[in-house]
Amino acid sequence: MNIYGKLAEARAQFHALSLKKTGKNAFAKYSYFELGDFLIPAMECLKDNGLVPVISFEADLACMRVHEIDDTGSTVICICSPMAEANLKGCHPIQNLGAVETYQRRYLWVTLMEIVEHDALDSSAPVEDKPAPKLASKEQKAIIHDYKEAEILSPRRKSWCAKNWDAMTEEQAQTIIDECKQLEAA
Repeated sequence: MNIYGKLAEARAQFHALSLKKTGKNAFAKYSYFELGDFLIPAMECLKDNGLVPVISFEADLACMRVHEIDDTGSTVICICSPMAEANLKGCHPIQNLGAVETYQRRYLWVTLMEIVEHDALDSSAPVEDKPAPKLASKEQKAIIHDYKEAEILSPRRKSWCAKNWDAMTEEQAQTIIDECKQLEAA
């Protein structure tokens, strides 16, 4: 069997296992595989099928090269990913490098073993367009104009209204009217 057949067997063996996702994304409320959840079982499946992966990092590329243990063929399966940076708060550069390498190793293994993960983009709720706020009505603007003429509007509100008259929303206009009613009643 060639190296690709061996990898196919290793993947099938791996996916027959019952693995538990221990990583938790509290914000998006989903679980994911951490490297430790699958690394040893994946290595065992590869070894059982005569394969060994070797990971290396270069400045701009992380690579996993899968070799046959008995080296019967010269074919190597190579999986690569562009390098990225990690900027973890309060960490030294070497700690950021370690984070990058750990993430890269995880993603290379996920690719090699065809591990299915939660897809945050596909499973997130659709982004709903919020309707544009309604503009202030003619009646609201007339009331505000009357308050302005009666010198009830504060200088700050007069200035704001002058700048935002055409874009004023119903809610903003109502806030101004309510303020003026309170000033009028005082």
